[in-house]
This record gives sequence, structure tokens and C-alpha cells, in this order.
Amino acid sequence: MFSDRIKELRVSLGINQVEFGKMITVSKQCVSNWENGNIQPSIDLLVRIAETFSVSTDYLLGLNDKPTINVDGLTEMQILHIRNIIDDLRQKNNA
Repeated sequence: MFSDRIKELRVSLGINQVEFGKMITVSKQCVSNWENGNIQPSIDLLVRIAETFSVSTDYLLGLNDKPTINVDGLTEMQILHIRNIIDDLRQKNNA
């Protein structure tokens, strides 16, 4: 599950394994091994990955299927705009 989630999130950002590795200071080989399910990251790296993608560690590990959006540092008005965008997208998907 972790291997699929990390690859999906990386691809959704439009970055390759090298770029993602640089973001969290690991090698491309390390990212490749995670995505292939060969190894698991340390707890410290798991937290760093979650912070980079703004998701919970539970989501990365497959314990929760709900991705989250980190809105720390945003104003209430900015959060409201994000909620409106999400609502609009949901309506378009249901149409």
C-alpha cells in the first residue's frame, strides 16, 4: 500500500524520483526501492514524506483512505476558498 501511495502522490506533483529524493534528501535509488516495495522508510523519513505531500502518515501506510490537505498558515478566508473549490469539483464529478 505504501509503495502505491507514494508513487501516486509523487506523480500527482509531476516530479520524478530524483526530484522527490532531493526534496527529502534521499537518493533516487531509495525512492525507487520504496515505490517497488523493497524497503520501507524510517519513521523520521515517513514523517518527512507525509509533510512533503501534506498527507497523514496513516494515509501513506494505508490505515486511512482519506487524504488530507494541510491548511496551516492559511487565513479562514483562504480555507473557505479551498472548500468552495472542492465543493465545485465534487459537483462537477456528480453531474
